[in-house]
Order: sequence, then C-alpha cells, then structure tokens
Amino acid sequence: MDDEEARTRLLDAAEALFYAEGIQAVGMDRIRTESGVPLKRLYKVFPAKEALVTAYLDRRDRRWTASLRGAVSGAADPVEAVGAVFEWLARWFSEPDFRGCAFLNAYGELGTGPAAVLDVVRRHKTELRELLADAAGPGRGDLADQLLILVEGATVVAALDPGPDPARRAAAAAATLMRAGGGRG
Repeated sequence: MDDEEARTRLLDAAEALFYAEGIQAVGMDRIRTESGVPLKRLYKVFPAKEALVTAYLDRRDRRWTASLRGAVSGAADPVEAVGAVFEWLARWFSEPDFRGCAFLNAYGELGTGPAAVLDVVRRHKTELRELLADAAGPGRGDLADQLLILVEGATVVAALDPGPDPARRAAAAAATLMRAGGGRG
C-alpha cells in the first residue's frame, strides 16, 4: 500500500466515522482499524488528528460544493437556479446517512480550536455564499446573504428531523424573497 492509497482509505474511514459519530468521539486507533492502514503509515500520512480532520473537511467541501454547483449549472435564470439549490438540498436531506452539515458539526465540536479546521469551515461557508450569489444573479448580494441563512437553517432543522420538508419550506421562503426583489438596491 502506497501513501496515496493509504490517504484515500484513511479519508474514507474518517469521513464515515467523523460524520456519523463526531470528531471527538472517534480516535485515531479506530480510524486505523476501520481503514486497515498500519499505524506507522497512518502517522506518516497524517502526523496529527488535526491534519486528518482538515483533510476530511477539505475533501468533503470539494465534493459537496461541486455537486451543488452541478445541480445549479443548467438553470436558465435566477429563479430556476435558486430553486435547484433547494431541490438539491431536499435530496441530500433525504439520504439515509444525513447528519447535518459536516462543517457546522465540526465547528460545534471544536469551536475556534484548530486554526486549520476553522479555516476550512470558513472557506466552505464563503464558497456556499458565493454559489448562492451566482444563483441569485448580479447585484443581489443581500439576497445571497438571506439565502445562506435559509440554507443553513434548513440544514439544521433537517439534521433534527431528516427528510425533504425543511428544504421545501426554505424553498418557499426563498421564492417569496425572489418575488419581492430581495437584495436589490
């Protein structure tokens, strides 16, 4: 097993365990056991748990954001694009292993702890806000901020009560904001 294979196996195990059970609840020995990567190689690839957590969140950010961007990319106009965001969320919230936002979960567990982890969380939220600004259309920065609050709120509600309903309710609120010209002037 080379370092790249070990990295992939460790990240796969970390993502499954951290997302399902929490970062602090899962130790490095459990990651090693679940991944099948020898301890020496684990610490060669990720010298500390902070490095593994950062890499897990970074990889999840890239995949999550790319998937959401893909769902929005074919939209003909801002109304359709914003609707696509909430349709995508409804599908995500309905996945059997949905446990809320991995980034908010990490922040909730670690707070302002490890700087590298906090940087990934902040970058993810900035990217999400930029995606929403693109979806909302030019000159609608305030609307993007409002949409971000709807997305985050729906995600938290869905973490407590999984299923598509929180996304649908947030989509209705977003449609009201769009019709009201939210974020203009």
